[in-house]
Amino acid sequence: MKLVYKGDTKVEMGEHKKIVDIFKNEIENSKEEIIACKCNNKVRSLNYEPEEGEKVEFLDISTADGMRIYVRGLLLIMSKAFNKLYPDALLTVNYQLSNATFCQIDNMKTTEEMIKNVSDEMKKIIDANYDINKVVMTKEEAKKFYDKEQTIRGKLQLDNKDKDTVSLYFCEDYYNYFYGVMPISTGYTKIFDLKVYNNGFLIRYPSRKNPNKLEEYKENKKLLNTLQEYEDIHRVLGINTIYKLNKEILNGNEKELILLAEALHEKKISDIADKIVNKNDVKVVLIAGPSSSGKTTFAKRLGLQLRLNGLKPVTISVDNYFVERTETPLDENGNYNFECLEAIDLKLFNHDLIELLKGNEILMPTFNFKTGHKEYTGETMKLGKDEILVIEGIHCLNDELTSAIPRENKYKIYISNLTVLNIDYFNRISTTDSRLIRRIVRDYKFRSYNAIHTLQIWNSVNRGEEQYIYPFQEEADSMFNTSLVYEFCVLKKFAVPLLESINSSYAEYSEARRLLEFLKYFETIDIENVPKNSLLREFIGDSIFEY
Repeated sequence: MKLVYKGDTKVEMGEHKKIVDIFKNEIENSKEEIIACKCNNKVRSLNYEPEEGEKVEFLDISTADGMRIYVRGLLLIMSKAFNKLYPDALLTVNYQLSNATFCQIDNMKTTEEMIKNVSDEMKKIIDANYDINKVVMTKEEAKKFYDKEQTIRGKLQLDNKDKDTVSLYFCEDYYNYFYGVMPISTGYTKIFDLKVYNNGFLIRYPSRKNPNKLEEYKENKKLLNTLQEYEDIHRVLGINTIYKLNKEILNGNEKELILLAEALHEKKISDIADKIVNKNDVKVVLIAGPSSSGKTTFAKRLGLQLRLNGLKPVTISVDNYFVERTETPLDENGNYNFECLEAIDLKLFNHDLIELLKGNEILMPTFNFKTGHKEYTGETMKLGKDEILVIEGIHCLNDELTSAIPRENKYKIYISNLTVLNIDYFNRISTTDSRLIRRIVRDYKFRSYNAIHTLQIWNSVNRGEEQYIYPFQEEADSMFNTSLVYEFCVLKKFAVPLLESINSSYAEYSEARRLLEFLKYFETIDIENVPKNSLLREFIGDSIFEY
């Protein structure tokens, strides 16, 4: 039997059955720490036994899949260490903060001594290089197992109607459920750190850019406060996991659930509007956030709240202030970089802002993307006494965009889909995945792009966000979380068939399968129950707002 490796190289399997044995030399001699593989574009463990003719590709932690597996392995080791040293600890894995995951212990105080003890135990487990084995059971077998063990670890799988089996990962006598592929042993995740932080702790790990070391931790206090505020609200509502969400839906409470989620959005938007109005010197509201955060709908709903407070919002588009095409900077590949700050005519943009704030009339440019030139059609703009500028764009949190405007005259808002819903206590839902699913649906419904296209450009989109948005998020005066606890139950109907259309011939197949398996955990909600002014309507359609 032969496998295909590095394009068209045929590799003889010989007597070996597992990838780790077939490619022993390649794995051991690789400059990068190989942690898993893809076979026919599906992510597999190194213990996978391939079939004749499968195409093999190795994954290290510089890849998105490899990094997810690395973090997953660390979380298993951490939970095993806690289980040994503090077996009564109710550990919850929460959200990601700057190459770290924030965790909490619900029933114990997190102390320096505790975290040091757990860290030391983790190092012992890693040095021992214990095997990590996946055990797959039928649902009948799993029911007997759970009856015997009296545990909730991975029990969510029993309720998944789309799954015939239940999977658990075993490491010595410890077991737990982890969503996705795992390293084959504990020795693959050597670089980490535990740090007491806020009312919990951080488990830190390398970045994809620097996989061989820990980078300096960057504080994200405002982001953390926003996440915790929403988490506290959802805990009060009793919905912080998919299991609890599904239970509410199955009990017939979906309408109330939707109304509560939407009421939370309205309250937060109203609070932000009040803060803007109470700062009498605010002349410009600046809104920024990553792709598919719902910036457009947020801006419209904020505008309504501002009008209720006596202010009329007037929008101005940064897109009309691009420099001439011949002056546009190039990226590392020699392509025009429209995302960088230097692609904007900052001198003209700031000149026009100052004139508007002085009460003067300006001649509005319109950028022609076909010709690459600004055009003037005679359209003018002048701010009235009770009008306020609202600007939305990738660079809005960066003071250089509006350098001519004093800081006290600006109010900056960062928005993102910061989901606080977890699969269960040990498996978090990525905020990036939340936005990706939104974008897949919107791209198909309103931009005529299929799911393949969205997945292909997603890494590029993320790079732009990491470069131009995230470094400035702590500059925001307010943060708004656009996540809706019920949204996956609605998006599922649209996203699943789009993802199912992607077959194994595409490199994006593994990503499509990962998202598909994730969406299968959610019960479905009737889209007719989603209010017409909901931020979610920006992605599924039939909104009361015009876009």
